[in-house]
Order: sequence, then C-alpha cells, then structure tokens
Amino acid sequence: MEIPVVDFNVYELGKTNVSDDSLEKLSHELRRAFTEVGFVYLKNTGINQDEVEKVMGFSKKFFCFPENMKKPFSRGNFSCDVNHGWVSLGTESLNPRRPGDLKEAFNTTSLRADINWPSEGVDNFRDVHVSFYLRCKDLSLRVLRVMALGLGLEAEVFLSAHKHIGSDVNGTTLRTLYYPPVNSTCVKENQLRCGEHSDYGSITLLFQSSAGGLQVLNRAGELISAPSIPGTVLINIADLMQRWTSDVYVSAVHRVLLPPACDSSTRQSLAFFVQPDDEAIISCCYGSDKYPPVKSIDYLLSRFKDSYGKN
Repeated sequence: MEIPVVDFNVYELGKTNVSDDSLEKLSHELRRAFTEVGFVYLKNTGINQDEVEKVMGFSKKFFCFPENMKKPFSRGNFSCDVNHGWVSLGTESLNPRRPGDLKEAFNTTSLRADINWPSEGVDNFRDVHVSFYLRCKDLSLRVLRVMALGLGLEAEVFLSAHKHIGSDVNGTTLRTLYYPPVNSTCVKENQLRCGEHSDYGSITLLFQSSAGGLQVLNRAGELISAPSIPGTVLINIADLMQRWTSDVYVSAVHRVLLPPACDSSTRQSLAFFVQPDDEAIISCCYGSDKYPPVKSIDYLLSRFKDSYGKN
C-alpha cells in the first residue's frame, strides 16, 4: 500500500472554528493511514513551502562551513540538553549494525537564548530555527488531538503528556539534516545515508528536499518510496505512540538509500521529533498490558545509547 495524502485544510494552523463532523472525518482518515502504513502526507497544514526552504537555506550554509567552525556547536557540548547541537558525518548509526550514517545534523532541542548558537555567517540562525520549531509544535498538537479522536479517546489524552514541548523537561527536537554528495570510492560495506530505524517518541513531522532516497517498510513488508511532495509534510508514528496505543498505530521502519552511482546531488530534510514530556509515563491505552509502562526520558536515552554507542 502506498502512503496516502490527506487534506488537513479543516484544521490547518490558524483555524479555530472546526465542526465536530469535519474533525471526525479527518480522524478516520488519519487512523486508516496510521494503522495500515504508519505514514501519511498532510497537505494544507498552514506551514508553506517558503517557510521550509528558508530553514533549509540557513541550515545548508552552516553545514557547508569547515569542520572547525561547526565543532564548537557539537552535540554533547551543551549542559542544558544532551541532544542539542551539531552531529558530524558518520557519528550516528541509526541502524547500529551498519557503519555510521552519511549525514550531518543540527538538533534544536533547547530553545534557550543564553547558549552558544551559530551566528558567524548565519545571522538569525537561532531565530529562524526556533520560529520553525514553534510552528511544528503547533501543528503537532493538532495532529495528536485528531489522532486521539480517531481512537475514540478523549481529545486531550495525548496532549496532556506534551505540555512542556520547547522547555528543558521535554526532548522534542527539530533536526535539520544534510546528506552531502557521496564519494562511492569511500563508502564502507553496507553503509547508507541513513540506516533502517523507527523513530523514538510520539510522532515525527518530515519536510524533504527534492532529492529522493527515503524508503518506508509498510505493513505488508514491502519497502516503498516516500518521495518529496512540495507543500506537504510527511508524518509518521514513532515507537512510544505504538506502545501507547497497543500496536493500533504502527511505528514504521524507514531508511535513506545512497544516491545512484555518479549522482553528486545533496539531500536535505527537516524532521520534527515529537517526544512526550520527560516524566510522562507511557502506559497502554484501553487498559491493555501489552507493553509495561515506561518513562519517556528513560526510553529516549536508551535509544540514544544504541545510536551513538559505537562513537
């Protein structure tokens, strides 16, 4: 089954008067996508392509700096948040059985103004990223509300565990990703731009450049392409949401392939990883005991250990 495209117009950012019938119809469409595939393209969300391209433009300037200019902003250098900052090429293995991924990233996890942000050559780097973070936050909360309705649950059931997005007690992250040109003579055996993995938290919002390579494993066990569709956001279920819903919503494995031989193109994406508040206890809905309760921050840190353990 291919990834469906769903129109979010009735609940796009900025709209306040939404009929119950419209929300119910939308919730059924999202439920179908998240139970059958685990991914959905949303169009007419209120976040436009110009906003996406602005953030990608600022990010690419930073990624093209020499390493000595990026290193001071490395992930792990920020006492306020272990996950904030720059991740260098090959540092992360999202599939720990493969060599390090051929990508760089900058994680905006802390929104604090009193930490060291890139500025030389990228004026307004912080403001542009924080602004987009907050736009994604608003959209995420709307999606989580509709998702709860699709399960026949109270509309606030997921929102109540995401009250602190953007603070130091929530791990939600805007991740700008850059996949540089690949030198095929230097690629290690079994290396990919991004190894097979599922995401960690509640849901993920993904905005892609035109370069392809993203594949999704659907419930039929087929790897299907997830190309960029301008003006849409690709949303997927992550692991804690699958646990939360006792496998009703499915966290789909995905990866990014190497480009074809002699293809020197770059790839960019913006991923907004929505995480429940650090102290939130994720227990199965409907009284199920399919998964034991887990604290959000404990699960997140265990997954970081897998991804960065070799480095």
